[in-house]
Parts: sequence; structure tokens; C-alpha cells
Amino acid sequence: MDHLNKEQAKAGISSDQIEHATIHDHVLISPQEEKALVRKIDLTLLPMIWIMYLLSYMDRTNIGNAKISGMAADLNLTSNQYSTALVVFFVGYVVFEVPSNLILTRTRPSIFLPAIMMTWGALTCVMGVIQDYSHLLALRIIIGCVEAGFAPGVLLVLSSWYKRTEQSRRFGVYISAAILSGAFGGLLAAIIVKNLEGAHGIRGWRWLFIVEGAATIGVALIALFILPDFPANSKRLSQRERNVAVARLASENVTALTENSQRMTHWQAIVRSIRDWRTWIFVAGYMVIVGSSTLSYFYPTLVKGLFGDASNEKINFLTIPIYGVAFICTGITAYYSDKVPDWRGLIIAVWLLFSLACSIAVCVVYDYTARYVLLVLMAAGLWATNGGTLAYASSAFAGASPEARGVSLAIVNALGNLAQIYGSYLFPDEDGPNYTMGFTVISAMLALGVVVFVFLHVWFQRQSRSRATEPGEMHSTNE
Repeated sequence: MDHLNKEQAKAGISSDQIEHATIHDHVLISPQEEKALVRKIDLTLLPMIWIMYLLSYMDRTNIGNAKISGMAADLNLTSNQYSTALVVFFVGYVVFEVPSNLILTRTRPSIFLPAIMMTWGALTCVMGVIQDYSHLLALRIIIGCVEAGFAPGVLLVLSSWYKRTEQSRRFGVYISAAILSGAFGGLLAAIIVKNLEGAHGIRGWRWLFIVEGAATIGVALIALFILPDFPANSKRLSQRERNVAVARLASENVTALTENSQRMTHWQAIVRSIRDWRTWIFVAGYMVIVGSSTLSYFYPTLVKGLFGDASNEKINFLTIPIYGVAFICTGITAYYSDKVPDWRGLIIAVWLLFSLACSIAVCVVYDYTARYVLLVLMAAGLWATNGGTLAYASSAFAGASPEARGVSLAIVNALGNLAQIYGSYLFPDEDGPNYTMGFTVISAMLALGVVVFVFLHVWFQRQSRSRATEPGEMHSTNE
């Protein structure tokens, strides 16, 4: 009883609020205190992560806008060389994701993530002075190696701060940055290329890399002072807030590193992760989504194929509605997925089925306006499932140790992105304007994705029912 009174005093819980308070891991938490903490985390972590990922994705995909704005002609790039330049980025990206997350669990996200961001921002600026294909290839490889630590690092940080029932909306916010970066990328490309073309004797597509790279460096410097670390050691929180952050996660069996935690070695974490069959099922599902989403690298090319007589400026602007609709659909999906977390797998499967129908229709419909509308709808389904899958995987691995969870999420993200290697070759110029091969392959992948996520949904549902029959057992469909 004395312990309860002490905890009540620490929490600042009044007598009339005590009946609504809960004890998690020996820490008394009132609903008001937990709500205030989550709001504080949201306001410090999510906006910073959102802006960082916006620039990350913009720096990665601006090559598509640069291509149609003069880069391909200036560097004498063939269609195959452009596809290779896309592919080499993901070689280092895939290789370094797991090691990067293992390092992150032993360091501070507030330093590690901004540091790699400043590095790839500087390298993006250097893209503005390349003179030939070999320069482009070398820089894409190096940028891929450096940026490899960012996306899996963000996944680990988000999964370390939020409960299972809070994650879909937060991952939706995270993915929305990538969606809007596509829209802003097209808008910025149109503005930069038009207004800076020839300024100081520099082509507009070169200014595109220089301006966006400089913006990345500036945001990284700001992130050093705002981005929080992990719940148990974040200096942005008081000791009481850190205790509450760790305890509330424990209430849903989400593990967090503390000073007293028994740490896994890097090798133990890797072995634990690769022995978990769920890792490989999520890899298969995410490869389908990411492989199909390589479509985003070809939005300008596909739109140009549909409206061949349009100017580059108009083509860049025509890519914006694709991302705008995807942004709305992703937000709605993320919001409602947290309300029905047990149905995440089925929600993803339904969206993939919708995109599959659009992809098949694109193969048989040759009216340009109709194909453009189908492209917009198809992209909406792919983007809505991207964030949902990451939240689904994060929830599934929530009960694992942070080291093993970091490895599993990195493997899912890394091997999922491996799909971009073959995806980068799906839309060669000679296959335009219909690009039947690309849409046929994507249709097959989406069909596989529907099967994978229906299987996951059914399996987790059966696990939930079996746990429910065990008296006194805590259970979650996503453990």
C-alpha cells in the first residue's frame, strides 16, 4: 500500500483519478499521464521523422525527374544504363541495413540518424557535378550504402516507442512522407528546372540535386537537437516520463531496452531473427509491395508515354495527383487499421487485390485517360499497403528483444527493397507506351501478395483463438 501511495504521488494522480489508473511493471500510470506522454512523443518524434523521410525519399527518387529534365541527354544514358543506375543504389542499401540496425541498438538515434543524413545530403549535392555515366553509377552506390541505415533505423525507433494498437497510424504518418515527397518532387523539379535552368552556367537538373541535397543537410543539423533516443535513455524526457514510457509498452508485451536489460550479442540477435519463420513470410509479402512500387520511379516516364506531346513541366505536374490520392488512402487506412489491429492482414490483402485489378485493366485498356486514372488508383493501393505492412511486421515482432526486433525489421526492409533490383528493369523504353511486360509482372506479384497476407491473417487469428482458450493467459494476435 505504501508503494502504491508513493507511485500515486510520483504520477500526480488525484484520489478521484486513482480508480482509472493502471499499474504496469510496478509503475502507476493515469490515463491522463499516458495521454500527455504519447502526445509529447508524437510532437517531437513524428514531425522530425516525417521531414527526414520526406527528404530521404526525395533524394532517392529525384533521379526520375532529373532524367526527363535533361540528365539522360547530357550524360548520353541509354534505357538500360538508367535502370542500372537505379539498381546499384539498392546493392549497398540491402547489404548494410542489418549491420546498421545492430549498431543503432548500441548508440543514440539522435546522433546516428542525423549523421548519416548529413552524409547522403552532401553526396546528393555532388550529384550536381557528375559528368558521365561512371560518375552517376559510383555516387548511386555510395549513397545507397550510406542511406541504408535510415529506413530500418526509423522502423526500430518507431516500434520502440508505440504500443501495437498505436503503430498503424504512426507508420502511416511515416509512409505519407514518401508519398508527398513524390508529389513535392515533381513540383520542385518543375520549379527548379524552369527557374534555375542555366543559372551560373548550370543545367536545371543539376540544380535539382544541389538544392535538395543542401536542404537535407540543413534538416539533419536541426534533427540533432530534436530527435529523441530510445524510451529508457532519451534525454528529451524526465526520469518519470522514461519510466512511464517503458512501463506502458510492457503492458502490451513490447520490449524496451533499459539499463538492467539482458542484451543479446549481434550473432544471437541474427540467429533468433532468421529462425523466426514470420521474418520470411513478411519478407515475401513486403517484396511484393516494394517490387510493385518500383512503378514510382517510372511515373514521369509512364505519364510521358501517355501524354507524349506534353512538356516536361506538365509531365512533372501530372505525377502529383498520383501521390495526392495515395496520400489520402494511406491516411484513412492507417487510422482505421489501429481500430481493428486483428484485421490488418486482411486489409492489406484487399488493397493488393484492388491494385491487382487495376494492373490487369491497364494491360487491356489502351485509352490514355483511362490508363492514367487506373495508374492513380493502383498507386493508392500500393502505398496504403506499404505502411500497413511495416506496422503489421513491427507488431508481430513487438515481443522480441529490441536487438532481434531490429534485425527482423531490417531484414524485412532490406530484402523487401531487393525487389527494386528486378523492378527497375520492368519498364524499358522500347516497351512503351503500353509497357505490357511491366504491368503483367506486377500483376503476378500482387496475386502472390494477396495469398501471403490472407495466410498471415488466418494464422494470427487461429493463434489468437488458441490463446483465448488458455485461462489467465495474456494474448495478442500479433505476437
